[in-house]
Amino acid sequence: MVIQILGTGCPKCKALEANARQAIEVGGIDATIEKVTEIDRIMDMGVMMTPALAIDGKVVSAGKLLSKDQILAYVKEGK
Repeated sequence: MVIQILGTGCPKCKALEANARQAIEVGGIDATIEKVTEIDRIMDMGVMMTPALAIDGKVVSAGKLLSKDQILAYVKEGK
């Protein structure tokens, strides 16, 4: 599983990445976290507001900072 954090590196983007790392650790999920910072690539994925979270290339949230528990719920759905 690949979890993508889409954002340019703002504080909320960094917090989303930290929450995602906690979620996979707590949930015992085998996943890789990838940061997507290139604006063109973010827009190609259909995201207009960051931070955004994608799982295996599918955007599941955009424009809000998800908690560790919210991310874990999305990850478990994607399994």
